[in-house]
Amino acid sequence: MIQFSLRPYSRFVLPCGASITLALMLLFASGQAQAQAQESIQTTGQRVSEGVTESASLTTNSSKHKRDPYENWNRKVFAFNESLDRWLLKPIAQTYRAIMPEFADRGVTNVFSNLGELGNFTNSVLQLKLESAVVAAGRFTFNTVFGLAGVFDVATAWDLPERPEDFGQTLGHWGTGAGSYLMLPVLGPSNPRDFAGFGVDSFLLPSSWDDIENPYNGYARGLQLVDVRADLIPVEKLISGDRYVFFRNAYMQRREFLINDGKVQRDPFAADDSDDLMLDDF
Repeated sequence: MIQFSLRPYSRFVLPCGASITLALMLLFASGQAQAQAQESIQTTGQRVSEGVTESASLTTNSSKHKRDPYENWNRKVFAFNESLDRWLLKPIAQTYRAIMPEFADRGVTNVFSNLGELGNFTNSVLQLKLESAVVAAGRFTFNTVFGLAGVFDVATAWDLPERPEDFGQTLGHWGTGAGSYLMLPVLGPSNPRDFAGFGVDSFLLPSSWDDIENPYNGYARGLQLVDVRADLIPVEKLISGDRYVFFRNAYMQRREFLINDGKVQRDPFAADDSDDLMLDDF
């Protein structure tokens, strides 16, 4: 199952968790061409799968790790979220994937990615990343005007790839610690800092979603959830070893990677002598 992290570009509480976490979800949300995304995710997923297995073998009792003091509780929530996905979300996503043409699926993903650019812009400004703010504004303008309201990701073709930012990253940028790893019911992997950031992004900062009136807002959010879950189905085969450890490591690595703009020097869970497992292909 895919446990969605608290990536707030969608600005809604996901009605079902899934366990591949933010690290995999953001690749599809970025609006990259499907072929490029598939090649990248397979390469990185294999590396993460090998690395996480090695990391897990180096520690016989991962619950002793200082970043995951609530592992016993987290594992129970993880199992609950997996059940929700197995019996509810995944069957819907499989049906969606079976009937949705590839070009239409890519267009839907691109539209939702485009709606997240305002959040990228706002958090880039709050972090004083002016270049990233200009990129976010440019992507939204180009994709909205020339990409038919975001259906086509022309900005990436014009060498303006997405630079995802959220308020959890903003807090981390200004020195706020992540705190303990948490597995939340329905929402999936998080920590106190990212959960607080999720709340700010969802309820305080401006969003393109605010312009979509009810009930269409709810319909769109439901479609986004199914679209993301459907895009993650092909990568499930890359999961190996202890699923909980795999997803936990992937989430923590991805968040550290984003907050430090790719300048990550250590794996928050792997032993010091293990290989670098960072998700640099994402």
